[in-house]
Amino acid sequence: MTDCRPLHEGPPVDQPALDGAELVELELPARPEVVAIARLVVVALADDDPAFDAERAGDIRLAVSEACTNAIEAHLARGDGAPVLLRCWRSPAELRVAVRDCGGGFDLDAAVRPADLTEPSRLDYEGGLGIPLIRLLTDRVEFRRHDDGTEVVMTFGPANATGRIGP
Repeated sequence: MTDCRPLHEGPPVDQPALDGAELVELELPARPEVVAIARLVVVALADDDPAFDAERAGDIRLAVSEACTNAIEAHLARGDGAPVLLRCWRSPAELRVAVRDCGGGFDLDAAVRPADLTEPSRLDYEGGLGIPLIRLLTDRVEFRRHDDGTEVVMTFGPANATGRIGP
């Protein structure tokens, strides 16, 4: 049995938990249109906590969208029919989200290096900014390898620790 077994068959290994936190779990089919569902869930959790403002909810929405999109693209590229697993823990003034895929994994060291946005060839392709964006928008992020893929664990507090992108 792989680590990407359905949630009803038991939790994947090494899941981060928060003491006394509420837990929401979803199995998302590896289809691009389900990213909107993931966004709705995490924003509803943030909106239910008065410590999170609308701007921070937007940060969370974007980071989770990027993680889910990467996971779905990995599944589609591999032809894997397993669901992408989304787990969200909410405790007072903290939200932790884990996105786990069975997409075969990738070179984490290469992926977390910042993209060179000044390189002219950068205009020839789309993508490659998701992981740097996730790192910017989260308070803490871990990229964990497992047998069949990757898990991204993102932690958000009510204020972005790295500052805002715009004014």
